[in-house]
Amino acid sequence: MKILVALGGNALGDTPEEQKELVKHAADSVADLVEQGHKVVVVHGNGPQVGLIQSAFETANEVKPNMPLMPLPECGAMSQGYIGYHLQNAIYNSLLNRNIHKDVVTVVTQTVVDPNDQAFKNPSKPIGKFYTKEESEKMVKQYNIPMVDDSGRGYRLVVPSPMPIDIIEKNVIKELLENDHIVIASGGGGIPVIKKDTLVGVSAVIDKDFSSAKLAELIKADVFIILTAVKRVSINFRKPNELEFSKLSVKEAKHYIDINMFGKGSMEPKIVAAVSFVEANKNGQAIIASLEDAALAVKGKAGTIIYS
Repeated sequence: MKILVALGGNALGDTPEEQKELVKHAADSVADLVEQGHKVVVVHGNGPQVGLIQSAFETANEVKPNMPLMPLPECGAMSQGYIGYHLQNAIYNSLLNRNIHKDVVTVVTQTVVDPNDQAFKNPSKPIGKFYTKEESEKMVKQYNIPMVDDSGRGYRLVVPSPMPIDIIEKNVIKELLENDHIVIASGGGGIPVIKKDTLVGVSAVIDKDFSSAKLAELIKADVFIILTAVKRVSINFRKPNELEFSKLSVKEAKHYIDINMFGKGSMEPKIVAAVSFVEANKNGQAIIASLEDAALAVKGKAGTIIYS
């Protein structure tokens, strides 16, 4: 089968060295799927990593004012490169240990968004380092950028989080898959671009799960699997009346979304992404499972299946 794997934040580390160790587990899960004979595309998040990159340039600018600040699209591209390197290296080595000889490649990916998306009028995604109230007020005045208090931990820059509508490199990704290569793409949701006379990068962050669902739809994946930190989808999470699901219909999933039974910033986006994929691909199947259960989940022996 053609499988798109979306890796949750638990698959990556907060520092390069930590990440190199953690991605070995993700690599083994991907290699399990390849060993079963599947064609695989991997999508990963980049929240902490893009924040580190942006903060590094901000700090450098504070120390040396002629050092330029790095725009967010470029920070996203850098994160795709270094996370992609760690993943493709680890997946290649995991396959090599099984005597499987396949190429693994990272595609720096651009994701098209609508310039009229309401998200641009209401930036809501905090990114980068934390500032004091005084520092944030100075930055707002100096750079005319929106800053918010992030859960009492300090002030952070907020950027729009528009919905993905297309993936520029989709045909390249499909061709690589057809030639039996393992592809890492749409890292961090992809670099947000809008179509004018040409493609123009914009300062925004696209939800990784939504971009994963869009790419899975565009490449006509048989399975879209989101790997996360939990074994199965549940409602009343960590409460005495918690209820786990091995299967969840689109109708049931939408009902639970409507009554706010999934965490807004945690499980709900994954459910919404899974539902969007299944609705766009009637013959496709979406699965949410833990990282270590990927191979079992594809066989229907673990995780939660979302079906039409």
